[in-house]
Amino acid sequence: MMPTNHNEPSQQHSAGDITTGFKRCARCGDNKPLSDFLRRTGKRSSQGSRRGTCRSCRAQLKNLEQTAVLTADPRLVTDHSVRNSRSSVHPVAASPQPPTRTLPAPPPVEGPDASVLRPNRQGKIRMRGRTDKGSRWHQEIDLELAVTLVQEHAAVVVNRNTIRRLYSNKAFRRYILARDRHTCFFCGNYGDTIDHLLPRAKGGHTTPVNCVCACNECNQSKADRNLEDFIGDS
Repeated sequence: MMPTNHNEPSQQHSAGDITTGFKRCARCGDNKPLSDFLRRTGKRSSQGSRRGTCRSCRAQLKNLEQTAVLTADPRLVTDHSVRNSRSSVHPVAASPQPPTRTLPAPPPVEGPDASVLRPNRQGKIRMRGRTDKGSRWHQEIDLELAVTLVQEHAAVVVNRNTIRRLYSNKAFRRYILARDRHTCFFCGNYGDTIDHLLPRAKGGHTTPVNCVCACNECNQSKADRNLEDFIGDS
């Protein structure tokens, strides 16, 4: 005869909570119906997936953010200790100040204006730069793209037929995260990813003007939506 496992009822009950439409809130720790959780959005979210925080906890935190006055330096919210604030049982003391969503100033760039650019006989502008390992590369791009890269401080004019990219891929990522102090542009929490304000699918480019620091959750939720649409739904 097989020995009786006294843990089986509790395991079945735990599995039943998931299959019957219950979910544990990441903030208060209570098991609540799935209807108490907002749906996840974005390309990577599966069908029917829900956010980790229930509606009541979200409403409570929103009210606290609107009425609380931080006595500490607001720059302290960029500390790495804020990473685990979402999963703590009492995260009120660590909740960051609501972001002002002020676009950062572009870096100062010296050089000729983009108006001096002239395409070659093929109608192209030569662009050159360096890879992450320091190797040189070059390619030909349209005049419109070259002007945009110069105006948005991602490249400088070398001569009327050539521009030079200022950052490699890794250097650009380090620059944006350091510029924004690892603070998510959308929610104010700790961020370690780069998001395009105007999505690349809609014509945006990887430039200091169009890119901001974002947390992983906001980056996935925004997906390819415009900034105005995403902020309106949040």
